[in-house]
Amino acid sequence: MALVSVVIPAHDEAASIGRTLRALRQGTRADELDVVVVCNGCTDDTAAAAQVADPRARIIEIEEPSKAEAVRIGNRATDVFPRVHLDADIELRGTDVLALVEPTMSDGVLATAPRREVPTSGCSRWVRWYYEVWEELPQVQSGLFGRGVVALSREAQARVTALPRLMSDDLAMSDSFSPGERRVVTSAVAVVHPPRTVRDLVRRRIRIATGNAQAAQHGVRRSSSRTRVRTLLRLAVTRPGLALRLPVYLAISVAGHIGARRAVRSGDFTTWQRDDSSRLPVDTRTAAGRSS
Repeated sequence: MALVSVVIPAHDEAASIGRTLRALRQGTRADELDVVVVCNGCTDDTAAAAQVADPRARIIEIEEPSKAEAVRIGNRATDVFPRVHLDADIELRGTDVLALVEPTMSDGVLATAPRREVPTSGCSRWVRWYYEVWEELPQVQSGLFGRGVVALSREAQARVTALPRLMSDDLAMSDSFSPGERRVVTSAVAVVHPPRTVRDLVRRRIRIATGNAQAAQHGVRRSSSRTRVRTLLRLAVTRPGLALRLPVYLAISVAGHIGARRAVRSGDFTTWQRDDSSRLPVDTRTAAGRSS
């Protein structure tokens, strides 16, 4: 009997799914994790790459390119709790999965997420500066979003399932739990590969800004998850070293909001602004970062 289920929606993730699945098996017995990979609308060999990387994983293929539908199918395919929802481009070791779910089984916590590690080596200077500010924001440090991983108890899963389908599903999940119901488990680490270029970072920010607007329209976003001007001013005072980075952070954030306006006005919350540079093979990342 598996101890934890892991649901992974994957759309054209042949370049990254292997590293994700191999990391998942590190430090765990073969029968401890029930891993379900739902390949949705893939036009590459994601399914084959996943099967090679982890022959024990269950691979499901659906025609619709929809993360929400992939998650729904993945949830139907397993009845094991606690359940970890993992993005296909995130690295999370099996030992970290076990640490992540422990509070949901013993401490009365409903939802958890790991500490994030964002390796910016090879990124352009402006991308590095953006993340230096972003990672210091209080809501980024305490929220479960932006980590590509969330672990849910059975009760938490029922609450999340009742949410409307949203583009920013991790924000909606995080904000559906009070601070006492959720926890960032610092002993567990998820490697979140950032965009290497400013262009791809802006694309990601457009997607996030669009999803955040949709979450606000549905009334599922807490005010505490928003970035306030006073928060940035406080950072400039308490962390003088970030003062020169703040204009870069603001410029990229504003570009994301401007880019999201058309989608928000038209109600287009399905077009996924994908950043491909975060999925580049390791040996080409530095070149991509230096070119921007």
